[in-house]
Amino acid sequence: MSPPGEPGPPPGTVLVSGGASGIGAACVRRLAPAADATVIADTDRARARELAAELAAAGLRTTALPLDVRDPDAVTALYRLLAATHPPVGTLVNCAGISGPRRPVGQYDPEDFDAVVRTNLLGTFHMMRGALPGMRTRGRGVVVNIASVAGARAVRGYGAYVAAKHGVIGLTRTAAREYAEYGVRVVSVSPGHIATPMLEALPPGTTRRLTGETPAGRLGHPGEVAELVAFLSSERARYITGSDHPVDGGWLG
Repeated sequence: MSPPGEPGPPPGTVLVSGGASGIGAACVRRLAPAADATVIADTDRARARELAAELAAAGLRTTALPLDVRDPDAVTALYRLLAATHPPVGTLVNCAGISGPRRPVGQYDPEDFDAVVRTNLLGTFHMMRGALPGMRTRGRGVVVNIASVAGARAVRGYGAYVAAKHGVIGLTRTAAREYAEYGVRVVSVSPGHIATPMLEALPPGTTRRLTGETPAGRLGHPGEVAELVAFLSSERARYITGSDHPVDGGWLG
């Protein structure tokens, strides 16, 4: 058996949903140098274009495209556009997500709950549904879903987010079993408390509390998550599929 290859995504296009900021942007920066092409799909057009311009200035083929992952028709249109303009998608990284408001389950507004689930869970499903058939046909490809430590443990006040991230991990495991025989791997990464715009938007005092609850004694950095994503999407991880990988400073331990 040949040894694992060098770190880097499979040949083709790297597609990152929610790639304009936070963990998504870190993944774009980490994966783009080894990719044939990189696509940043995000609702924040300005940030996505700024990041794409930064990488293009470094000689990397990078495209920013507007996308609301909640809209299955928009996702289908995105994949049709990419099929006509880019190499096939070899790596899909699903980073698009929102935390939603903090309320007990019995007081959660149904519209707010629906928005969280549609973004975090259904958005991930829509993106996977668009990528997996082509990966199966080509006999290779990697999907990395950004889940959360909330997908493994209850977090008071965030029932919608917890439910959605549990769903992402379950969807990951199911798709991995369905597509392993075709050379396609599906994994998830579960960040803990990472210094991102999402965390910064939480109520005052939250960051200090979460830092105190983390054995490592600090918040994580988006780049630390991106390093794991890069490994999992590379040939070095070719025997890894269907598993979830925390990056949490020991929080789940």
